[in-house]
Amino acid sequence: MNAPMNWPGQTLELFASAEEAMRQIPPAFPLDATVAVNPWLGQAGEDRRLAAVRLARVGGGRMFLPREAVAAMIAAGDITAEDIGAAATAHRLAPDDLRRAATARAPAPRVLATVADLAQRADGVDWPALVEERIGLWAAAQFDQGQAFWPAPDCGAWAGWRAFASRDLTPEIAGLPGFAARVAAMPSDPRAAFAEACASLGLTAEAAPLYFHRLLVTLSGWAQYARHLHWTAERDGNRDNTLFELLTVRLTWEALLLETGKAPLEEWEQARAECVLPVTLDREMALDAALQEAYDRSVERRLSCQLSREAERGPETSPAVQAAFCIDVRSERLRRALEASDPQIRTIGFAGFFGLPLGHRGHASDIVEARAPVLLSPGIETRAADEAGRDAGDRVRLRTSRAWGRFKRAAVSAFAFVEAAGPLYVAKLVRDSLCLAMPSRPDPAPVLDLPLSERVAATEGALRAMSLTEGFSPLVLVCGHGATVTNAPHASALQCGACGGHAGDVNARLLAALLNETDVRAGLRAKGITIPEETYFLAGLHDTVSDTVRLFDEALPARRRAEVERLRTALAKAGLLTRTERAQSLPHGSEAGLVSRGRDWSEVRPEWGLAGCRGFVAAPRARTAGQDLGGTVFLHDYDWRQDEGAATVELILSAPVVVASWIALQYHGSAIAPETFGAGNKLLHNVVGGIGVLEGNNGPLRAGLPWQSVHDGQALRHVPSRLVVAVEAPEEMISCVLDRRPDVRALFDNGWLTLLSLNTAGSGVRRYQDGAWVAKPLDEATLRAAA
Repeated sequence: MNAPMNWPGQTLELFASAEEAMRQIPPAFPLDATVAVNPWLGQAGEDRRLAAVRLARVGGGRMFLPREAVAAMIAAGDITAEDIGAAATAHRLAPDDLRRAATARAPAPRVLATVADLAQRADGVDWPALVEERIGLWAAAQFDQGQAFWPAPDCGAWAGWRAFASRDLTPEIAGLPGFAARVAAMPSDPRAAFAEACASLGLTAEAAPLYFHRLLVTLSGWAQYARHLHWTAERDGNRDNTLFELLTVRLTWEALLLETGKAPLEEWEQARAECVLPVTLDREMALDAALQEAYDRSVERRLSCQLSREAERGPETSPAVQAAFCIDVRSERLRRALEASDPQIRTIGFAGFFGLPLGHRGHASDIVEARAPVLLSPGIETRAADEAGRDAGDRVRLRTSRAWGRFKRAAVSAFAFVEAAGPLYVAKLVRDSLCLAMPSRPDPAPVLDLPLSERVAATEGALRAMSLTEGFSPLVLVCGHGATVTNAPHASALQCGACGGHAGDVNARLLAALLNETDVRAGLRAKGITIPEETYFLAGLHDTVSDTVRLFDEALPARRRAEVERLRTALAKAGLLTRTERAQSLPHGSEAGLVSRGRDWSEVRPEWGLAGCRGFVAAPRARTAGQDLGGTVFLHDYDWRQDEGAATVELILSAPVVVASWIALQYHGSAIAPETFGAGNKLLHNVVGGIGVLEGNNGPLRAGLPWQSVHDGQALRHVPSRLVVAVEAPEEMISCVLDRRPDVRALFDNGWLTLLSLNTAGSGVRRYQDGAWVAKPLDEATLRAAA
């Protein structure tokens, strides 16, 4: 904290403990730009086994597969003796110990008690639920982003809560006398209030970190939303104190419950002493971690077998069309189908923001959308072009629509509106119920005001990062992706994560336009990248719900029409093949139904998103061409021979791989610990504040993915496993990058990710383990199955 020097040393230590606890909380981004976040981001710097122990103690949910699930996979043969043996060796256990543990019931974790927990045990009143409900009611108004008609005062979280709680009589009715008056008498400075509450609780610097973490966990999604404000501000070089003030609010409840005698003092002293105990790995958690490891090894084994045999690389021929897709796992199926539909089309994989971190203002809008990975602060400002006054006309139309929307939801029209205006909506209700909604008109092309040198630098970076610096085809498709869905609060979670939870059309159209500029091409020639004059770059958008591709061909030159028609034909055939494959995995799915599925406002599973993701491959397309990876692997084109100084592989490991790990771990958390890191049941969702959802009409803010996104009603569609990162490059080259990036190395050393080296000589896979590379023996049965 930015604390003044006159605070006592003990208070400064408590401020530092609060900072430590806040960094244990993952950020949760608002609904309009939901992006995947590693729910264990705060623990990524420590071994995942210790992280599991820490989370269990503070009530943060489980991290590993249930034992019965692992036992079922052992019985089915999905986890082999080889997998169990490798896991047992890695965790210094005996294989028989793992087999016995899989069939034994795991003991319930012992969660640290809060004062509210102790008060509930003492008098039977559900104080934890009351605290959660009162804080949630206030927070919904405090953090509202335009949904409420009467917004909360524009002040800090502590000032806002103090004004609310000093007039809130509900705690006194529940049995907490003098609550409102005591809150009103507290300091207006949140730091002073924090110090006062800590003194009332008798907190020490040794007990504070775990105890503060426990309190923040009880704040559920509200703490995660406040952490997002804190995290984003730090990324941009600023500071936000909302999460600290939220912690002060929760501490105040604890202090007042203790002061009024609701919790026995001796029990609180015992609970406080437990907060001092070190976080150490116990045998039961070690067994759970090893059983998860066994499943992780089984997934790694199967993927390794698919990647162990490099595809035969025939003579290099120039394809008629090159198509660059986002590395999102959903593009793997379409890429495979497209190459099968036309052998003269070659696909490329690259992060969907195409190296352009944009701050984009859409058509008829003043909102700037961050169309870039959340790890980056948007550095390029763009806007939708104004097409002959269309912008001004649509602004009037949209403002009229917003005004009408606010009127029909206003208090004065709440009862009369349906009777008076309801019949006007009959046609719309029928149209929407029959999935006949008209497709939206695309925005005008994006434009930017950027010096030529920066335009050249941006395009050079994109081309080098996708290893596309020579051999250009006459037509090159730059294809982003998005998802057309309706009546879905979490719609942005299905969009492009690399584009900050938006569709990738803006980035794709901008890169294609830049690469078609004569001046940019001249600048690229000076950088050693020569694009033939006849090459034309065309932008597209892959709808991941319908697997159709929209081409933005407004400025298409006549000389490229034949190639574009060829591409359209291949895309239509590839879309049919992809829908046929995907329909088998979706409830009541059919190839024809997928075309309109996104327009069905009753559909809770328009698509599976990235459920099932298990691997990330950075290698030439020849390594994976023709392989059926089931839409579960991120495919990033990378040629180490073009990577001078290992700059590109460093970029891949520190950006796309980290984003992919966030995605995989978010699905992991939502599937394994849905009560902590999941958004609950879609059928019960109510949007609150425009930033998140409640499950029902009250309760905690629910962060993460809805249950329907990871479960089909009978079984998990995302069975969590550690993401396998496979790179085709010399091991010395990869190790050099890990030496330069200790933050990335920690993800592999601490067991959050697996790193494989694909042998550049043509076969074999080696595993990064304990700072060294070791050979991966592959059993003959698996090799035969892969073949």
